[in-house]
Amino acid sequence: MSVAITTSSASQLLHEEPIASSNACGVGPELDQAVVSCILKQEAISVTLDGPAIFIVSMTLTLIIHFLEPKIAETLIVIVPILLLVRNDYHNFLGLGPGGTPSTFQGYVRIAWLRLWALRDPFTAPEPRPNTLPRRGILRQEGGDLSRLLPYRPGPRPHVAGIAPQRQLDQHGTVPHYHALRTTLKKLAVTNPARFGTARSCLEKHGLGLFARHPLNVSCNGEICHVHDSDHSLHMNLHPEDIREVLAKGWGQRHPLAWKGRLVRMPVPEEFVMVYAPRDDHELKIVCRIIEAAIWYVVSERTDIQVERAA
Repeated sequence: MSVAITTSSASQLLHEEPIASSNACGVGPELDQAVVSCILKQEAISVTLDGPAIFIVSMTLTLIIHFLEPKIAETLIVIVPILLLVRNDYHNFLGLGPGGTPSTFQGYVRIAWLRLWALRDPFTAPEPRPNTLPRRGILRQEGGDLSRLLPYRPGPRPHVAGIAPQRQLDQHGTVPHYHALRTTLKKLAVTNPARFGTARSCLEKHGLGLFARHPLNVSCNGEICHVHDSDHSLHMNLHPEDIREVLAKGWGQRHPLAWKGRLVRMPVPEEFVMVYAPRDDHELKIVCRIIEAAIWYVVSERTDIQVERAA
């Protein structure tokens, strides 16, 4: 018998050297060193059988049905493919790398439960609540300056998988732009210590997070955004109007659990979105402009971010 189990996968091998020390880049004490060595992959299961294998499988099923009790036979026929699917799904969960959920079978069971309540449409923005503060977003209010309006992101959207963690499977951008993004966030905190700080993400438990000292909209200790070491994407909270702009222009998508339910309490707010990883200098500037909008939503203050250049 010859049975070949084949998989089709979207994977990317990422390997990055740690960021240079804080003294080298002049951003103060190192708070979260990035060490990336991770394979992000999602595999679809398929089974290929040749002629003898098909014959043996058919005979096995016939013998099971003939010699075993009907209920036992039905149970075996149903449970074996289910176990194979669960095993494959569990390995896909592990393949997304570390995140806010422990990489254990218990963590997988929790995610499998939450998946039942996930958003079916991550590209439709939530409606603003009547008491939302600040009242408006800022990505479409640039005082008539067309150069400041959010442009469309070129090319197709990246493939995204997972819930916690939620990760890009492709279009990760370059290592220099990832380092430049981290340095930009750190320098923002160093130059505005009374307003911002950086530390390990409260929501993600991995990766660098930017925090507000005095947040208006509080989410996990005032976290504004965090950047993922593995795929270089970000998560952040935005005003619903700015979410609509980000989704329409192709720069991100909502988190699968970013909705407010009555029966199930979601672990993230409904304004929680993923912003795709910057791939070049232009996209790095756009992503930092979206981070400015995240700061606006969390602290209701406008902030100009000085974007570091990629080395």
